[in-house]
Amino acid sequence: MAHLRLLLSHSRRHPQPHRLLPLFQFSSDANSNSSSAPRPPPPPIKPVSYAPKPKQEAPPTEESAAPPAPETGRGDQPPLPRRTQQQPPPPPREWTRQDMRYVKDAAPSISPVSYPTKVAPLPEFRPADGEAEGAPGDGLRGEGERIQMDAARAGRSIWGVPVEEEQVPYPTIIPVVKRPQKVAIDLVDAIRLVKTSATEKKRNFIETIEAHVMLGVDPRRGDQMVRGALTLPHGTGKTVRVAVFAEGPAADEAKAAGADVVGGDELIEEIRKGGGKLSFDKCIATPMFMPRLSKVARILGPRGLMPNPKLGSVTNDVSGAVKAAKSGRVDFKIDKTAIVHVGLGKVNFSEENLRENIGAFVHALLLAKPVGLKKTSKYVGYVKKFTLSSTMGPGFPVTIPSLSVAADHYNKVQVS
Repeated sequence: MAHLRLLLSHSRRHPQPHRLLPLFQFSSDANSNSSSAPRPPPPPIKPVSYAPKPKQEAPPTEESAAPPAPETGRGDQPPLPRRTQQQPPPPPREWTRQDMRYVKDAAPSISPVSYPTKVAPLPEFRPADGEAEGAPGDGLRGEGERIQMDAARAGRSIWGVPVEEEQVPYPTIIPVVKRPQKVAIDLVDAIRLVKTSATEKKRNFIETIEAHVMLGVDPRRGDQMVRGALTLPHGTGKTVRVAVFAEGPAADEAKAAGADVVGGDELIEEIRKGGGKLSFDKCIATPMFMPRLSKVARILGPRGLMPNPKLGSVTNDVSGAVKAAKSGRVDFKIDKTAIVHVGLGKVNFSEENLRENIGAFVHALLLAKPVGLKKTSKYVGYVKKFTLSSTMGPGFPVTIPSLSVAADHYNKVQVS
């Protein structure tokens, strides 16, 4: 019991908490209940205050010269000194690398340093042997020697053979000479000139009369695509080999009409394994064979031989299609440059036959005019330029009115 009282008195004298204090209090309360001895009151706790750190006093001002108002402290603490309004500025601190990164123009200015230029000394003049310094006529004598050396260099010789230096002329600007544009002529005159130029050259083969038409359409637009087919009144003048993809009665009709190659699946396999070699110029197929032709579409498509329903090469009337192809059926299509190229006969045709073939082609070209082409008349705006030429001959532009007359004449003959 005496030990517990000693511990409790020690804890009262030293107010800092102890981790065993609750346990001791619990035990002391238990013991105090058992004993009826009175416990003395705890001693009062007095607050302790420390004086503020003295600061450097600023020079007295008018406001600071006035007597300060009395201030009362809390408890036993002394009154705090009144802060003056003007405090001394803090001493400048040095810039760190981190500050230099975010402050503009904080780096020290670098003043340019100039150094004196060094001039190399001029070489010392030494007169030649036998010549006095500053003798008159030195400049003339040097100029004469230079002229003699140039003359000797120009008239040098190799093994006694004089060699003359080539005099290069001064470069001049050569003006560009543009070819004069040909004037469009009548269709009959153009046919006559094409035939004359082809017969004068005396080729080893019979040239073809070709028509090249520049159209005023945009080939990138699908609604302005120009393509079609026609049968020339007097044929193309060359033998056309026709292949027909058909079976059964349609194959028999094609053979009777004069088809050169007739077959079905075996013909497709022959084309696929033939290595690109073809023995025909035109292809005609029945509608049932179109899905099967997908195996050889990469071979026939780039050569323009793939059957197309718009061109009449996919039909059930096989005999009529074969006869039309044999008699001179021509397919035409616009290219990437909006130009149509087509052959319309041979040079040995008569002028009248060539004129009728050209009229038939112009009539078919007007029928293939796209509907989406606006702000154009029948020819103006659609047919920009029509040129007639042979296979290896010059081209001759043709006037649009003469083409219109030829197309109207062909239309009248067909209607009648």
